[in-house]
Amino acid sequence: MWAGGFWRAALSRAPCGCRSQSAVAQLRGILEGELEGIRAAGTWKSERIITSRQGPHIHVDGVSGGILNFCANNYLGLSSHPEVIQAGLQALQEFGAGLSSVRFICGTQALLTPEDAVLSDELNHASIIDGIRLCKAHKYRYRHLDMADLEAKLKEAQKHRLRLVATDGAFSMDGDIAPLQDICRLASQYGALVFVDECHATGFLGPTGRGTDELLGVMDQVTIVNSTLGKALGGASGGYTTGPGPLVSLLRQRARPYLFSNSLPPAVVGCASKALDLLMESNTIVQSMAAKTQRFRTKMEAAGFTISGASHPICPVMLGDARLASCMADDMLKRGIFVIGFSYPVVPKGKARIRVQISAVHSEEDIDRCVEAFVEVGRLHKALP
Repeated sequence: MWAGGFWRAALSRAPCGCRSQSAVAQLRGILEGELEGIRAAGTWKSERIITSRQGPHIHVDGVSGGILNFCANNYLGLSSHPEVIQAGLQALQEFGAGLSSVRFICGTQALLTPEDAVLSDELNHASIIDGIRLCKAHKYRYRHLDMADLEAKLKEAQKHRLRLVATDGAFSMDGDIAPLQDICRLASQYGALVFVDECHATGFLGPTGRGTDELLGVMDQVTIVNSTLGKALGGASGGYTTGPGPLVSLLRQRARPYLFSNSLPPAVVGCASKALDLLMESNTIVQSMAAKTQRFRTKMEAAGFTISGASHPICPVMLGDARLASCMADDMLKRGIFVIGFSYPVVPKGKARIRVQISAVHSEEDIDRCVEAFVEVGRLHKALP
């Protein structure tokens, strides 16, 4: 109390401009301390600037020569597909650059209310977590892929009006797949709805690329699917939600992120629509990506690396130490391979990794060159014997 009173009295005697400068200086000191802590921990994340179009071969500012790109969500190589680009240009010419407006402004919240509950996997993507925070429902978090813990939370949540189990279909940091068959079985048993985020599955998982619910045969049991146009479907921006008609109508009326976001630019819609057309015509692109994913995983594991997940084009090379992941990624770039080290807070402490992402437009030679560089850099940093 005395200290607080002292500072209030001191500030009240200080001229307004001095107090303002003092507050800015205090803020600067706090921020510099936080930044220095990030640097000291080896978790500083530098941003690299790509100076070419997206693809397997790119140019990076400050790096001479071409670079092999293994850290994009461009799973099917459609972001630079000539037909996708042409569709975007046509939409741009016909409908203009954008609509310069948000959707109709009204409403306060979406599906869940304080009477309801949402049950979330602890490793769900940050965007799912932020969406859950926006709603006013009771929140339960279950251990990653732990069905016994989910069942315990469902039992606990029986007192609420609605129960919604929310999970990623494919988890972006680990490349593992949600056990949707078990989740749907438990949801049915305990009267819950199922929400699946398919951002790292749409376009390439399942026989026709419809995602993890198709892959695992539960399309008729998943209530809500949320996904993106910003990864496999052309890589621009935007997304979508599918579900029962009345639910979608209510989201249009009350979902704040929808209501207060600008409509998608016509070029984005044109590109994504053409990407869907290409995927519905043939699954050749998907098969190519799957074969190259298997090639990379097999060769890396044979070299002695631990690769998280299974059969997903997200191939996390597990290293544990944040500084090691960052230094190895930097040395990979020196050898012409663009990958990024991931560490806390993006992933849990002690689980730093380099996330490699395979694309259908990588060649077998690209895959082999990437593996060779990993082996060389791994031995340099004593991550391999």
